[in-house]
Amino acid sequence: MDRVVNFSAGPSAMPLEVLMRAQSELVDTNHAGMSVMEMSHRSKAFEDILENTKHLLKKVMNIPENYKILFLQGGASLQFSMIPLNLLQKDHEAGYIITGSWSQKALKEAKKVGQTTVIATSEGDQFGQIPDFSNITHSNNLSYVHITGNNTIEGTRFTKLPKTDAPIINDWSSGILSEEINVSDYGVIYAGAQKNLGPAGVTVVIIRDDLIGHASDTLPTMLNYETHTKADSLYHTPPTFGIYMIGLMLEWIESLGGVKEVEKRNREKASLLYEAIDQSSLFYSPVKKEDRSLMNVPFKSGNEETDRAFLHYAASKQLVELKGHRSVGGMRASLYNAMPIEHVERLCEAMREFERTIKNEKSMA
Repeated sequence: MDRVVNFSAGPSAMPLEVLMRAQSELVDTNHAGMSVMEMSHRSKAFEDILENTKHLLKKVMNIPENYKILFLQGGASLQFSMIPLNLLQKDHEAGYIITGSWSQKALKEAKKVGQTTVIATSEGDQFGQIPDFSNITHSNNLSYVHITGNNTIEGTRFTKLPKTDAPIINDWSSGILSEEINVSDYGVIYAGAQKNLGPAGVTVVIIRDDLIGHASDTLPTMLNYETHTKADSLYHTPPTFGIYMIGLMLEWIESLGGVKEVEKRNREKASLLYEAIDQSSLFYSPVKKEDRSLMNVPFKSGNEETDRAFLHYAASKQLVELKGHRSVGGMRASLYNAMPIEHVERLCEAMREFERTIKNEKSMA
């Protein structure tokens, strides 16, 4: 099977074992005599899939009993609106720590709902680091504090949390299941599935019980978390295939030894690539070392023509989807859970080979 090495930021590579299993069960899922894509979402067959997926996520992430798990649609982008619509109280503010493009978009939507405040921002540093948020002001007036735990575009991640009595809301789309966390540190964790959880089309929301049921009576039904918690994510037809695939991904993570083992692997992969970048005289990282992401690694040569040449060279080695986000340029390697360390080693070697080629060309000029 001729498969490329896919460094896409999302939708991203999935474990071959998971894809092969889904393929084998595609026409007859769990001996139901039909595909999961054909099952009624009200059937016992799909109810078992839904409950199994919730059980696995709760187990793998060690989610406390006072949290609900929702499988929604609309991506993390819809959560930018649902969070303030459900949680932003009258005469209170929503606090945002701005660390890149996605947190800016989340703030933009919250401003349409009510009062907001920017607690800290690293925009002045081109989002190359996590800003200092040690001095949170007006903490008692905050309905919540929103962070983007891992910044997919900029390649930064939070390694500590704000000290606040307000619930912390974490957009963890590109970080979920990549490392161990204490779920009880957060009021809400939400994540689009298409990076570490499964295919695009399903969004996981993990929400603390006491944050449910405070929305205005005028809030449209589908935008109310209470609607989906009472209906167990079955208020309308859910993304059935996506939920099934998340279940397979969680079983795969369990087979590796759980999130603890996955985090160990992720740290090894990231360390390998950062070391190659730091030792290079051609490539560099635009991110402060202490804040570097384990999942998304941007790097540049400082010359757009050289960047394009490297991308072409990498593609010739079957290393694809390395182009950086259009807003920042350069390259970006996404090292999600499914990425084996051997593929990262191939990228590092390609970088070294390309650098040697550039040096030889310059010496001959």
